[in-house]
Amino acid sequence: MAGQPGWELFGPSEYGDEIKGALLAAGQDYGIRLVGSRAYPSATLESGWVPSVVPGVYGGEGMKPYREWLSADSYEAKASLGGSFYSTEIADYYFNPFELGQGMIVKFDHDFVGRAALAEMASTRTRKKVTLVWNRDDFARAFGSMYEPDNILKYIDLPVANYATIPFDTVLNGGKPVGVATSSGYTYNKRAMISLGIVDAEFAEPGTELTLIWGEAEGGSLKPTVERHLQTGIRVTVAPAPFSDTARVDYRRQ
Repeated sequence: MAGQPGWELFGPSEYGDEIKGALLAAGQDYGIRLVGSRAYPSATLESGWVPSVVPGVYGGEGMKPYREWLSADSYEAKASLGGSFYSTEIADYYFNPFELGQGMIVKFDHDFVGRAALAEMASTRTRKKVTLVWNRDDFARAFGSMYEPDNILKYIDLPVANYATIPFDTVLNGGKPVGVATSSGYTYNKRAMISLGIVDAEFAEPGTELTLIWGEAEGGSLKPTVERHLQTGIRVTVAPAPFSDTARVDYRRQ
């Protein structure tokens, strides 16, 4: 999924501290160190992995029994949408595996549920995952607005600026929507503020200049994570995804 060999460990929580201590001790000779939970999600930006997507379960009669089965505490019930993109059609928030760069794990050498739909998506790819590098002056202007008595723009939390479970910001070319940004944050390794974007293929060439709309309309939604603010345009430049040289060159090629 990430493009690099690795592990996620699951087990009884009462053994958590013991296992963590053993891993840290074993990794001393290899330079292992704790970097903190705040830094952890920034790695997804560099590696080009979109961590949160809208589950494709909200429409259609076929999924109705599943929706009725879900509890109020489920991810599907609690996940929040945030950002400048807005649509009354939930399908506009869906991505397919090819747009997310996961086409490498889709195989058509066997039969499975949804095979025909995926095959059609594979033959009609219209959008591509990219990295959007923020203009440093626009970032400084937005961040610096916190010092202004009025006209404050949406607060940019660092290192990751997401303020909803599933971020969705509109991306424009000449005022026309050409895609969305799905996650934003700062990468110390590249000294850059970046977003992961899904944009129309014709605008996915590295070096293309686009505009990301930062902040929500009409002063912001009523989510407790959203303060009153103004929207603004942030100039962004298309770059490859993954943005990290190591992830792009040394990980399994996508």
